[in-house]
Amino acid sequence: MPPFDQVFKRLFARVGGWAWVACIPLALIILATWGVAAHAQEELTAADVQVTLNNIWVLVCAFLVIFMNAGFAMVETGFCRQKNAVNVLTKNLIVFALATLAFWFIGFSLMFGANGNGWVGWGSFFLGGAPELYGLGPDGINLTKDTFFLFQVAFAGTAATIVSGAVAERIKFVDFLIFSVLLTAVAYPITGHWLWGGGWLAQLGFHDFAGSTIVHSVGGWAALMGAAFLGPRMGKYNADGRVNALPGHNLSIATLGCMILWLGWFGFNPGSQLAADPAAAYIAVTTNLGAAAGGVAATLVSWVMSGKPDLSMTINGILAGLVSVTAGCFVFGYAGAFFAGLIGGILVVFAVGFFDSIKIDDPVGATSVHLVCGVWGTLAVGLFANPNNFTQGGEGIAGLFYGGGLGQLGIQILGILTVGLFTVVLSTIFWLVVKSVLGLRVSAEEEMKGLDIGEHGMEAYSGFLKDTSDMTGVM
Repeated sequence: MPPFDQVFKRLFARVGGWAWVACIPLALIILATWGVAAHAQEELTAADVQVTLNNIWVLVCAFLVIFMNAGFAMVETGFCRQKNAVNVLTKNLIVFALATLAFWFIGFSLMFGANGNGWVGWGSFFLGGAPELYGLGPDGINLTKDTFFLFQVAFAGTAATIVSGAVAERIKFVDFLIFSVLLTAVAYPITGHWLWGGGWLAQLGFHDFAGSTIVHSVGGWAALMGAAFLGPRMGKYNADGRVNALPGHNLSIATLGCMILWLGWFGFNPGSQLAADPAAAYIAVTTNLGAAAGGVAATLVSWVMSGKPDLSMTINGILAGLVSVTAGCFVFGYAGAFFAGLIGGILVVFAVGFFDSIKIDDPVGATSVHLVCGVWGTLAVGLFANPNNFTQGGEGIAGLFYGGGLGQLGIQILGILTVGLFTVVLSTIFWLVVKSVLGLRVSAEEEMKGLDIGEHGMEAYSGFLKDTSDMTGVM
């Protein structure tokens, strides 16, 4: 076989020297012209491009919010004892699957269906109907039905996951599944419709941008009622009222979970803008400020109170700051976001002690983080909403400290009370029905051995030495 350079020279000579090279630009021009002509009738406008960008951005944010399920699973598992790790992981994994199906079947329709009224929406079962039926399209939100559904179902799953932590280590697995379906199919969508579906709270001017009340305090109220009906874990409280610590088994994965949630919140809050625009970056900054302030505040307060910095309080302080800034991340200035997160971080430390004082046993502090700070974050809008911040351009709502008077604060209080009352009543009905039919709590023997064995017949750390220190106070 002749060398490559000889073959190239012969081919070069045969096709006429450098003449063929001159054909390359001509060929490219022909291809480009052909492509333009083929798509002449499909010319994209700037508006078309913006709609595409909006959908891509919201999809990415939906993925981040869905990934928060991993964060919740890690935090809750780390804060619970090792004998219940499989149970906690299973609940956090299956709850999003259940929420997806329940929200697809009916929840999305009750929340966003335009054929309803100010109290409840109605569209169609199984995500049926045209996008316009759910307030989507050129005259509404410029997102496809599929994009909007995926983003919203991620929020529905979050509300159910909050409940999991407060009832951990003693609830029957099937009871939790049934309650999660009822919450995401009925209770959460109805209160969500009051604001995000254009219902009566939206018409009053209630502001909860990404769900301090609509998501977090709804999950928190449902969790509080579940923990109350279940009662505390064995050995948690002595007869004389003293609280026994039942420490979590793995703060490493709890810390990892906190970092995952912190990251996922950049989908939760900026994604709620529902558009790819500069406001999303501003919302990300206010979100981060709230998280940072909450984490630092909780660390310092717990350090002063106990004499040493408490990692579990740092974790819950960061989450408290995130929840506290969620309602107002779009209307807070930087200072407002800082103070909302800071106060949330302080509140969560005292809330944990308060719930222990009334013997509400919450293994992960879900009620303290999501209920207490969800209420606080919603109130903070009525205090710190700044009409002169970047996103509002001087046209936004004004809180008490920015010349708005008591008007917005009063609306925020009304929204908190009505959503809370409705959720408490409906959750109570759900818990009582489940309790009367199936019983709510595992047996004492199962609780002592751990739900991993009793409910699932497996261990998270098979072959490793079992920690028996959590039996203190049981005998």
